[in-house]
Amino acid sequence: MEIRHSTEADFDRIMKIYEYARKFMADNGNPNQWGPTNWPPEQLIHNDIACGKGYVCVHENRVVGTFFFEAGEDIEPTYRHIENGEWLSGGAYGVVHRLAGDGSVKGIGKFCLDWAYGQCGHLRVDTHGDNVVLQNLLAKAGFTHCGTIYVEEDSYPRLAYEKL
Repeated sequence: MEIRHSTEADFDRIMKIYEYARKFMADNGNPNQWGPTNWPPEQLIHNDIACGKGYVCVHENRVVGTFFFEAGEDIEPTYRHIENGEWLSGGAYGVVHRLAGDGSVKGIGKFCLDWAYGQCGHLRVDTHGDNVVLQNLLAKAGFTHCGTIYVEEDSYPRLAYEKL
């Protein structure tokens, strides 16, 4: 597998992956994270592509996964306030959002997270409390649960994770 920036030519495939991911999450006890709002919206994916922060995971010349990645200082405003814990470290970090695979290849999520971590050596991720699949993946990938954050998209608390 390999990671590359997403392009507008990937857009339809990316949206199909998110469609698959919404159904997968609902079937696995997490219907509320992306399902009710049909998350993520198309315009957000176009923005990810335009700003160079959208990525795809490619296996045998086929896009099988997608995610958003950004690294820098204080890049995620919703991470400024954390409840029931604290971040492991300050300073610059990377963040992964909207991670999804199409289910065709085992290990897509871990491959994408490992790639992102390799870009910066300090990664933060959050997920819905019902997303046990991602929580298990984060634990296996060496992430530490640090507390709870809140996002603007809905009122559900998010579990915050970090890896140094």
